[in-house]
Amino acid sequence: LARYGAKVVVNDLQPAACEAVAAEIVAAGGDALPWTCSVTDREGVFAMVAGVVERWGGIDILVNNAGILRDRTFANMDLDDFALVVDVHLMGSVNLTKAAWPHMRDRSYGRVIFTTSSSGLYGNFGQANYGAAKMALVGLMQTLALEGRKFDIRVNCLAPSAATQMTEGLYSEDDLKGLSTDLVSPGVVALASENAPTRTILLAGAGAFEQAHITMTQGIYVGDAPDAADRIEAQWARVADRSAEQVPGSGAAQYTHEVGHPDRTANKALNAA
Repeated sequence: LARYGAKVVVNDLQPAACEAVAAEIVAAGGDALPWTCSVTDREGVFAMVAGVVERWGGIDILVNNAGILRDRTFANMDLDDFALVVDVHLMGSVNLTKAAWPHMRDRSYGRVIFTTSSSGLYGNFGQANYGAAKMALVGLMQTLALEGRKFDIRVNCLAPSAATQMTEGLYSEDDLKGLSTDLVSPGVVALASENAPTRTILLAGAGAFEQAHITMTQGIYVGDAPDAADRIEAQWARVADRSAEQVPGSGAAQYTHEVGHPDRTANKALNAA
């Protein structure tokens, strides 16, 4: 982002890490502000955003990327660890976005990026807490994209495959070569650009980029038949058939589809006859 001219606030729990990255940006001719606070510290987050606005006059781009891991199978997971992961990934992103949102609305411009994960989109053994938090960010993104549209605030998710401090010890040396964050960061720049899409889940890793969708199949209509549950069970294949699936534009699309389901419409016409 700095190479593309963005002024960057570098946030981390470790002052040395913040200062090192900020110094690297400044040495390359950019402008950066190191700021140490936890994203779970609501007052600290709002103070950081206020400091950024005071220094640079506003906020155009917000990249929510703070995270931790506390991996265990659900049966063995401590609920405090579950809550901590949700607090950092989900509520940390909520805190930062809530602080930045009014400034973006006032200027009728903003680009917000949430870091989701394939663990949330598809599941991953031993990561119930992490997966739940990451999928929650997708729901947050979907709604904020709708609410931000009239203010040109475009909100998206990035699901990276990359080696970071958080993933130390999880990958072999050979795997690490293809999981450089340098191969993911172009996706961040694209989602932060003036021409960015909105309500997009961009997947990125090893130099490859894909898009994930949450879809809805056409399904079946069983109405209020006394054996409705049995009919569903007998027709799982039709319920799951993806040949006519759609990507809903909002949550209301489900209700609209169900009320206007072709089988329901045909049934009403038959009864009317």
